[in-house]
Amino acid sequence: MPEAYDIVAIGSGHNGLVAAAYLARAGRSVLVLERNAWFGGGVVTAKLTGPDFLHDRFSTGHIFIQANPLIKNDELELVARYGLKYVYPEIPFLCVFEDGSTIALYRDRKRTYQDIAQFSSRDADSFLQFADRANRYLPMISASFYTPPLPMGASLALLDQSPEGRELFALMQKSPYDIIVENFENEKVRMFFTRMVSENLTGPEEKGTGIGIFVFLGFMETYGIGVAVGGSGSLTAALVRSIEDHGGRVRANTLVESVIVRGGRASGVRTADGTEYQAKDAVIGAIHPHLLGRMVPGIGAEVARAAERVELSANSCFTVHAALNEPLRFRAGRKANQAYFTELMPARIETLREYFDQLRYGRMPRTSLLGLVSPSTFDPTRCPPGKATLHVWDYVPYAHPDGGPEHWDRVKDDFAKTMLGRMQAYVDNITPDNIIAYVADSPLDIERASASFQKGDVHGVAPYLYQSGSHRPTPDLGRNTVPGVKRLYLVGPFQHPGGGVFGAGRAAAMTLCEDLQIDFDKIGRQRR
Repeated sequence: MPEAYDIVAIGSGHNGLVAAAYLARAGRSVLVLERNAWFGGGVVTAKLTGPDFLHDRFSTGHIFIQANPLIKNDELELVARYGLKYVYPEIPFLCVFEDGSTIALYRDRKRTYQDIAQFSSRDADSFLQFADRANRYLPMISASFYTPPLPMGASLALLDQSPEGRELFALMQKSPYDIIVENFENEKVRMFFTRMVSENLTGPEEKGTGIGIFVFLGFMETYGIGVAVGGSGSLTAALVRSIEDHGGRVRANTLVESVIVRGGRASGVRTADGTEYQAKDAVIGAIHPHLLGRMVPGIGAEVARAAERVELSANSCFTVHAALNEPLRFRAGRKANQAYFTELMPARIETLREYFDQLRYGRMPRTSLLGLVSPSTFDPTRCPPGKATLHVWDYVPYAHPDGGPEHWDRVKDDFAKTMLGRMQAYVDNITPDNIIAYVADSPLDIERASASFQKGDVHGVAPYLYQSGSHRPTPDLGRNTVPGVKRLYLVGPFQHPGGGVFGAGRAAAMTLCEDLQIDFDKIGRQRR
């Protein structure tokens, strides 16, 4: 007889773990199966460069989850009982320009105003109005992030009921660059906001992504960036502890090949070695839409075809993780060390725009657009005293123009050295004697690490307007369920609200609980 559980979850990414943790807390027997030897998907911390250094392999700053009741109200007691702790840098985001000047986004709006005013008093005044708008939009936007999304038609009808809603809808259809140019005139100020929103892995001139500038600004100003003490994977560890504390199991090195569907209902899973696990109530699946038709029998042909056509981001990441003998010494001064996300900017905005144009056509950009963090500055547990960690990334195409995705295996070390070399224009001590060791992740490495990161897209699928809300990743799949297959619930960065650390498995858990007639609100009120 196969092992039987109430809930079987495919994959241990943080969204799947969140959904599983709510169900375990509700008293259901839960089994989570992970193909890798480690848990967490994109929320993982590992000893990549040596036993004394901890590196966040993918996500390194937890922004959007801070407004989630999961964290805000500590619904699963991850903070109170299971060891999760965050620190919040006063400067979440900063741009360093080639001439050594800087613009910082502080959590204190007045200080951001002063930074912008160095370049344009008019833009500083515009920023205050701009930030007020972001703050006004934030409750409306964030309220939709952690619950099942409204149907698209209802959402648009709701927006059309007020001037504010119609304004928001117009912003959603524009590009971030459109909005930035409308509101700011100084070149460096425009670059500051353009770089902020391009962290969403889309070019700043993509129509239908404009609201992203208000989302990033509103969240970072209101909540900051949560730096998990002990590494990004501390969130994963707390979720695993919660599941196990409530009788659940989380098992590594177990590749699920297919969902078992009987009578139009997901009733279990089958692993690569032929083992079957029975799911009496439901299956939670971190199944990328491109893989859905292969893993789940019984899906309608049109549903599967639409899933296979889901569009991925044109921009993938190349990341270098380094162990350092001493902290970074920025030529711009100590202020740069006080920021979490530090962006190394080119001299002209045309360079920034051309960079993303080249990526759109699958070309290697002629320059780098480096972003970096040194998490050990804010969390000394990441390395030995006096040492430091570095996490630096650039955007590149998944398919290398000189030989496709596999070519990255041949050239990634040279590309990593190029990235580190380009940092030297901004940082004094990126030198061989300061770099103890480093490892690099190419887009192909990222895809290999998680089936949710097809073609190296760490955000699952592109965040275009037609792939947002209840249409993310498709209109059929946007509410975490699958037509034709009952009791199968999808989780992952490719579902609403998108890639990044949102804790969005909460929405899937809400839908599942409704189907099982479980009082979801009661789960968050329980205390042990």
